[in-house]
Amino acid sequence: MVPSWTTIERTTVPPGSWEVLEETIGRAGTPYSAELVEAAEACLEELVAILNVAGVVVRRPDVIDFSSSFSTPEWDIRSGVSAANPRDVLLVVGDEIIEVPMADRGRHFETWPYRRLVKGYFESGARWTAAPKPQLVDDLYRRGYEVPAQAEEMRYVLTEFEPVFDAADVVRCGRDLFMLRSHVTNASGIRWLRRHLGDSYRVHEVESRYRRAMHIDTSLLPLAPGKVMVNPEFMDPATLPPQFDSWDVLIAPEPVVTAKNHGSLVSRWGSLNVLMLDPTRVVVERRQEPLIRAFEEWGFEPIPCSFEDYALFGGLLHCATLDVRRRGELETYFERPPTRRAGGVSRWPYDSLNLADVRRGQELLPSRLSRNPSQGLQCPERSGFDWHSWGP
Repeated sequence: MVPSWTTIERTTVPPGSWEVLEETIGRAGTPYSAELVEAAEACLEELVAILNVAGVVVRRPDVIDFSSSFSTPEWDIRSGVSAANPRDVLLVVGDEIIEVPMADRGRHFETWPYRRLVKGYFESGARWTAAPKPQLVDDLYRRGYEVPAQAEEMRYVLTEFEPVFDAADVVRCGRDLFMLRSHVTNASGIRWLRRHLGDSYRVHEVESRYRRAMHIDTSLLPLAPGKVMVNPEFMDPATLPPQFDSWDVLIAPEPVVTAKNHGSLVSRWGSLNVLMLDPTRVVVERRQEPLIRAFEEWGFEPIPCSFEDYALFGGLLHCATLDVRRRGELETYFERPPTRRAGGVSRWPYDSLNLADVRRGQELLPSRLSRNPSQGLQCPERSGFDWHSWGP
């Protein structure tokens, strides 16, 4: 379903894209056309074929009807959205699966398609946690909010009324997690995750200079031990967190903008939403030829995959998957302890990175797109990075 409640979308969608989107996919609260769903399904099938060849176990979520309206005592909404992007709604850290407290009312029940799978992992030994379910009342959102100009002090559409965050604002590097402050993740959400994980992991806050910040995948991407890719428009390469001082900083090339990826729910830098299979193999959108060449020059093995038709559903290769299990030991990639600012906020960034090999038998949940437009899109999960595996 096209998002029917657009407070978040109108803040985070690139300028001018919303009008193009309405012409392409329909107005808020209407189903995607069968043609668009089928095109996105074809992208998923190509990705699943790549994963199967790599020996990844791919699991699909259940189909639910996102066209149904729902309400709380404080608000009601015409419909949900989709299950196209499991990375947004579930966070895997070690042997724990966390249902995150999302700030978008339309995504309030978006974990439901994955419940059967999560229960199965729980029965196999995983820990299953649901963060405090947010109320999402009007006090969480700034009334009359306008995105600040580049020269103005940064302010977000969210207040600190309650903890909220998207899993896609978190990147994992072994025992270090980097978390983006954005229009869907507030400071309270970062504090909640830091306290919840305790001393076993270090959660570091990072801010993007992009005024419509949402999800860290297109800003700073650790690719392998010692190698980090940076979007020079959203992050200043000269002021990266100090733990990357000894790492190779790889500057991402300009993205290829096509008729299909212009005017989508993601920025043009969705080109960086790549999927690492191991420290050398990386799945890249097929039309992003400058990025493919850059990966080759950096010593990686890029695997092209046609995926731009998926962008209309709000994500690309990384978002459409969620790592659940990978083989390998839990590592510490940064030797020096984190230095903290006043208030306990660390000085570093970023998302979820796969630094462990994907071997046969590891699991990833890719999405399933429903062929019934009223049911929207069902999506995948990926197999974890540097985590201990659990279950058989």
